[in-house]
Amino acid sequence: MSRFLYLEHPKNDVLCTSFFLCQNIFKWIIIQGMMHQDKDKKESDEVIQIPIGKWLYAVKHNMWMSISIILAIALVVSLFFAFDFADSDNEVSGDKAASNLIDFVNAQGNGVAELVSVEEKDGMYEVIVSFQGQNIPVLVTLDGKNLVSNVVPLDGSAALADGSGNEGSGEPIDVSIDGSPTKGNKNAKVVMVEFTDYECPFCSKFYSESYKQIVKDYVDTGKVLYVAKDFPLNFHQQAQKAAESARCIRDQKADTGYFRMHDKLFENQQSLSEANYKIWARELGADGKKFDECLTSGKFADEVKADLAYGQQIGISGTPGFFVNGKLVSGAQPYSVFKQLIDAELAK
Repeated sequence: MSRFLYLEHPKNDVLCTSFFLCQNIFKWIIIQGMMHQDKDKKESDEVIQIPIGKWLYAVKHNMWMSISIILAIALVVSLFFAFDFADSDNEVSGDKAASNLIDFVNAQGNGVAELVSVEEKDGMYEVIVSFQGQNIPVLVTLDGKNLVSNVVPLDGSAALADGSGNEGSGEPIDVSIDGSPTKGNKNAKVVMVEFTDYECPFCSKFYSESYKQIVKDYVDTGKVLYVAKDFPLNFHQQAQKAAESARCIRDQKADTGYFRMHDKLFENQQSLSEANYKIWARELGADGKKFDECLTSGKFADEVKADLAYGQQIGISGTPGFFVNGKLVSGAQPYSVFKQLIDAELAK
């Protein structure tokens, strides 16, 4: 049986996720990408579909797919039971399954993947691919069509990776916001916490399509306190330092300055670099020398990493991830989803 973190959105997939594999099975980050759903087929909700061919066409014609970094297929949502991985009548050879995967990876144009090995294991193919200097294990169903996340034994021998017991339960949890940058009324009835990655394209999508409207309708009107936390995925080379740069601005300009840098980072996501962080800091009125020293020294590196560890602990598995009054929301959901949740909390 599989524990799948599954993405679905009317327009596109909605998450940039890190994949924290079950401790007893894997300890790697799995491929990221934006998987295009074939709506004409009713496959199980527990797999990420890779319709080789149709998907490649979609990649060329879909902006969000084409900008995805290949090493991160996103995964989020629930634990299901009763799934048949693939139609045994359509089983293909391991070489064919591996070829499908390699073709998919290389179609993204973000580097060349090479096959290291493939073997059948526990009713699936385990394919090891070499990508950007790392050997990464990936599970593929026997029909060569589906990418699978981690396996969770039903005998209870493996616990949930985060150990929180809250993932998928829908039960609100008490999210600590001590020391975090905040925007809005500190006594607001609704507290919205975002775990973000400044290099994640889905976080940028949320910023441009939902965040600004939430700020206008709920934060600026005193109804919602917005809290920012960092969740830099380790395959995003600029994410850690980008998060540190916002904190270095906060060190001089308080939370107001932090969110100005927050906005600038997302509005210039394609130009993230330490050199630009220094330029932008000066544009925001920061003391350039102090900012440079803060960023170079890694003054807030541990705080950023602490946010990441805390997010994992309470059930965040990818970005963007949110808690609205303690209720987990995963992915770059449209504004209407957040509006419904916030309004429901305000009505209580």
